[in-house]
Amino acid sequence: MNHGGGGGGGGGNVHNPNRTFDSNGPEVKVRGSASHVFEKYLQLARDANSAGDRVMAENYLQHAEHYFRIMAAQQAQMQQYQQQQQQQQQQQVQANGNGQPRLNSGDQSYIQQPAQSGSAPSFSLNEAGMAEEDEEGQEAGAE
Repeated sequence: MNHGGGGGGGGGNVHNPNRTFDSNGPEVKVRGSASHVFEKYLQLARDANSAGDRVMAENYLQHAEHYFRIMAAQQAQMQQYQQQQQQQQQQQVQANGNGQPRLNSGDQSYIQQPAQSGSAPSFSLNEAGMAEEDEEGQEAGAE
């Protein structure tokens, strides 16, 4: 059993999008889901850039990119899980023979947002000091 603190993996392929992360970034501690920590570091990068500290802004952007990659991995894992569930339901339909899937009381369907195409975006600050994704030209914090 792992009773130690901190993040880190090693727990197998258990999907938990609500996992809480503790991040000890430069001059700040951020706690929350991967998306919350990602958004917080983007805001800190904007603030640092507005204050004229480009080095700290870049540091915050690197932290944000780390959590962006975690979110992408979670999304890929969720899609794999959904594909497995769909395959199991199709097998149950075929095994049942009447065209109706047999659902166990614990089966649930989850809606997942479509995956972003391509590799992870490159983060930078535009001239206005806003974080942006270079590949798509959209603001990184926009939903």
